[in-house]
Amino acid sequence: MRYVIVGSGAIGGTVAAGLVRDGHDVLVADADARVVSAINDAGLTVTGPVENFTVSVRAVRPADLPEKLDCPVLVAVKAHHTAAAAASLAGRLDGSGYVVSLQNGLNTRALADAVGASRVVEACVNFGADVTSPGVVLRGNRATFVVGETDGTITDRVTALAADLADAEVTGNVLGYIWAKEAYGAMLAAGAVSDLPIADTLDDPAYRALMIEIARQVLAQAPVRPVPLDGFDPDDLEGSLTRLAVFNRGSAKSHSGIYRDLALLHRPTEVTAILGGLASDRAPLISRIIELVTAIEQGHRVCERANLDLLAAYERLDRLGRPLNAVAAVIGAPDRSGDGDLRGEQVAVKDIVSIAGVPTRCGSPATSDEPAVQDALIVRRLREAGADVFAAAQCLEFAAGFAHPQVGDTRNPRDVSRTSGGSSGGSAAVVAAGVCDLALGTDTGGSIRIPAAYCGIVGLKPTYGLVPVSGIFPLSPRCDHAGTLTSTVAGTARLLAVLAGRAAPSGGETRRKRHTVGVLTTQLDDPSVTPVVRQAVRAALGALSGAGWELLDLTGAWLDQLARWEHALGLIVGKEACAVHAGRDTSRYSEGTRALLGFGAGVTQAQFARALDDQAELTAAVDLSLAGVDALVGPTVGYQAPFEDPPFGIGDDNGEGRFTGPYNLTGHPALSLPVPVPAGDLPAGIQFAGRRDGVFALLEVAAAAESVFNSMAVPTRKD
Repeated sequence: MRYVIVGSGAIGGTVAAGLVRDGHDVLVADADARVVSAINDAGLTVTGPVENFTVSVRAVRPADLPEKLDCPVLVAVKAHHTAAAAASLAGRLDGSGYVVSLQNGLNTRALADAVGASRVVEACVNFGADVTSPGVVLRGNRATFVVGETDGTITDRVTALAADLADAEVTGNVLGYIWAKEAYGAMLAAGAVSDLPIADTLDDPAYRALMIEIARQVLAQAPVRPVPLDGFDPDDLEGSLTRLAVFNRGSAKSHSGIYRDLALLHRPTEVTAILGGLASDRAPLISRIIELVTAIEQGHRVCERANLDLLAAYERLDRLGRPLNAVAAVIGAPDRSGDGDLRGEQVAVKDIVSIAGVPTRCGSPATSDEPAVQDALIVRRLREAGADVFAAAQCLEFAAGFAHPQVGDTRNPRDVSRTSGGSSGGSAAVVAAGVCDLALGTDTGGSIRIPAAYCGIVGLKPTYGLVPVSGIFPLSPRCDHAGTLTSTVAGTARLLAVLAGRAAPSGGETRRKRHTVGVLTTQLDDPSVTPVVRQAVRAALGALSGAGWELLDLTGAWLDQLARWEHALGLIVGKEACAVHAGRDTSRYSEGTRALLGFGAGVTQAQFARALDDQAELTAAVDLSLAGVDALVGPTVGYQAPFEDPPFGIGDDNGEGRFTGPYNLTGHPALSLPVPVPAGDLPAGIQFAGRRDGVFALLEVAAAAESVFNSMAVPTRKD
């Protein structure tokens, strides 16, 4: 029987050479003139651990194929070349001629449109092979090779075909194999955006959840029941990864053909053609893979592990972040504009910060659907540092302290019956849930530090004005700060340096491990502080003392007037928020937000002036308290995460911002650090505040404290 092979790359070249070796009359067609010339001059060569041989075979360009083809035509071009191959065959098939797709992907329809559905046979080819030079193929292993009719019938033509093709078998469920390979191929496509070998990608615990979810999203769209394929079992995806890693370690082909096209040949891949037909709303990770592959094809990214880490973050965002209502928007993988200190790190951004191309929702249905025209300055700095801004994190409405009922608040990863805190609760939640290590928030009265304390992470309100707030929807310009929510103090320092546009001072082994801190004892004795929080903070202070720190009990008139500062902050924030929203249609705002604005509208000029005087007086008092100590220390919040966010600024004395708010008035940097609590307890935070010109010195204090706290034994619960 005579065969025509269209496409003499890895699969086509291997199959064509095998047919010739076994005595069949074969004609090869390839669109690349260099390949045609090489085959005609030197034949087709197969090398590698499976077999080594060379055959003589005639090769032509597709346009030079015979006018009539009364024989099997095996199509082995890459999926994105299917249309061109189909066009070259249209009108040529005659008699018993038919087409066999040896390709990756779902190409039956394109071929059927050209030659007729009755003339199309499918095959699933899963052995690994690579073209090493024109006419030379490295075959890496033996693996599944099945052929069958798309309707599942066993016909004479597929039986005869399988008999001629080395290693091929007949199947009555070829589409089941095709869909299994579609899922497996999607995992390979994901791995190709990195530079890792196939086996390492599949075997890495960091990517297991990602790979399983990719396969699930593909398999969920299969119109037939997928079947096991070379270790890939649709009914055992977890076990499949281990088996596939073993399978690929036994192959001489270490990387996928997609990786080869991206990293070595720098040419378009078949990924979009293979995966682009899947429903994107049911397979969001597939869309993300295509975006990354396209960016690499266009030269805007390179194949590196950071791309795979980004895909894993997208998977965690859906699996861990969405159930908490922490996700306002998913940001597609943008081109990287820099190779700085945050290269390849994923950062979530509070949804009052402008992100180009994405609507800034501000936690409210009353905002515009129009996407932001440009990035906020801090987002631009993130991109210039190489970070991947991959998500907008949910927040309370306009950061004003209230959840809009149509949006809802964000739940706490430590206990979903509790709030994650406001207003930067979404940013805190994605970090605490393990979606990412770095996030941005804003803080006007504690909106970074309070969620950090509730969720058990690090939250920094930097010095007022250090981090630019241009491009951030304002609440109270005199008290607004942009800052960080991170999993570690080291992450805080790296992120802050980028946001502030300056280099963080290097520390290394020269960093001090012992510091002098002023303990705000009156805060620990405040009636808002629960026994659990008081015990946790005192135990943490005891550990610092045991580590050689000097702890000084501080007193001061300002510490006895916390209610005064709370009132002053409420007056300033309320009046300024009212000015910010003046002229806006507030009818769709939540009741709480409207109440805050109403409160602000009632603030008189005399009250506002007195509040500004209080602000100046408090600033001087805190400066004085910091003389002679490295930081001030006390509880972040008097209690652990409540079930709902307490109201802000409208007269309710809930004490939530009692210890955080003063530093918004004064502009001093303040950081919440988690303290050890008994196993099973909700998190609690301790707050360090430093000099206005000493935010990085404050981070040095916090890093040393973090080291001490990490070495503490888990406290015993005292009921």
